[in-house]
Amino acid sequence: MDAASDTLWEKQKKVSVLARADLPYFGHSMTFSETYAAGECLKSPLVQRFARLIEPCSDATIQRMARESSALTRRHFGKTMRLFAPIYLSNECINSCSYCGFSRENAILRVTLEIEETAREADHLVKEGYRNILLVAGEHPKFVSGDYLMRTMERLRPMVPSLSLEVAPMETEEYAPLVKAGADGLVVYQETYHAETYREMHLTGPKKDYAWRLDCPERAYAAGFRRIGIGALFGLWKWQEEALALAAHLEHLQKNCWKSQLTVSMPRLRPAAGEFQPRYILPDREFIQVMCALRICFPHVGIVLSTREMPELRDAVAPLGVTMMSAGSHTEPGGYTGQGKDKLHQTVRGKAQEPTGGERAEEQFAISDARTTAEVAARLRELGLEPVWKDWDPAILNAA
Repeated sequence: MDAASDTLWEKQKKVSVLARADLPYFGHSMTFSETYAAGECLKSPLVQRFARLIEPCSDATIQRMARESSALTRRHFGKTMRLFAPIYLSNECINSCSYCGFSRENAILRVTLEIEETAREADHLVKEGYRNILLVAGEHPKFVSGDYLMRTMERLRPMVPSLSLEVAPMETEEYAPLVKAGADGLVVYQETYHAETYREMHLTGPKKDYAWRLDCPERAYAAGFRRIGIGALFGLWKWQEEALALAAHLEHLQKNCWKSQLTVSMPRLRPAAGEFQPRYILPDREFIQVMCALRICFPHVGIVLSTREMPELRDAVAPLGVTMMSAGSHTEPGGYTGQGKDKLHQTVRGKAQEPTGGERAEEQFAISDARTTAEVAARLRELGLEPVWKDWDPAILNAA
């Protein structure tokens, strides 16, 4: 394929071999996509231990795991629970993903927030107490470009000490300016580690590239992100295999990206536009088992729990191993303050149409825990945990 016929995302993905050779991470080990394809990473003693912990077992065994998980969490993290909230910048997307509400196939109301609109969303969250915000966007280089993200970071940095990104995967050279602008965390979920299912779920767009996404955390590490989060979307493939792959990925990152703090999440599919139905169910009991197994095998890794889960389950597992929770979340652009309502437009397979109704942009998925931030914080205190709104300030790096 010549340069003239390259698609936009193919151009963005091209890497200079010489430039990669100069990066501190690449060149010293195989990437995870390479080690996972070889299969050897699933045979490590740690992953084999994890495999035994997620085998079918009695309630008494899960209770013992829960006690051990809780004890390890208190030992390494104390009684703190970091709270964060997402701000959705855009629900525009060029990918066709069967399970996602933002898929270009869905006829939904879309909008991309302007910089000042995002600042008003952030100001709302800051007034609620948040000092840790995750910026989320669909994958559309026309609307969510590197320059757009840079300007967003520069605008929010004086307001918010800790800013993380959950956006389209990039090259290390593209991430580096965002880190310099103030992004300290990068979150990227593989969705499913099962390659065949991945190909089936991602029909068109740059997200079709399985290995490109799988190696994204390592590119982010090379760019200097202080925190890196990974996860699998449970419901697309067999939960046991997804959990094993997730454990193998964590071990790989611990060995090769050891300067960054790692977090892991286990989101389960929720209702969304397109009405995709989960193919495989991860029941609550096994959800708790996997979470405890992750804590036992990875005692220093943060475990993230979102508002996808019901309040009762979140309350039950919060003391067992979770170290970071979202609260009072909205999964649509402008969800907190109504920003962008005057620019709503509807698209069908990427083509704009006249809106057929509705007063807000489509959400990525329906949340399950609709409690306010204050209600979640109060419940955590009742459980003996300490909500933490701020655990980082860039000034630390400048301290003498």
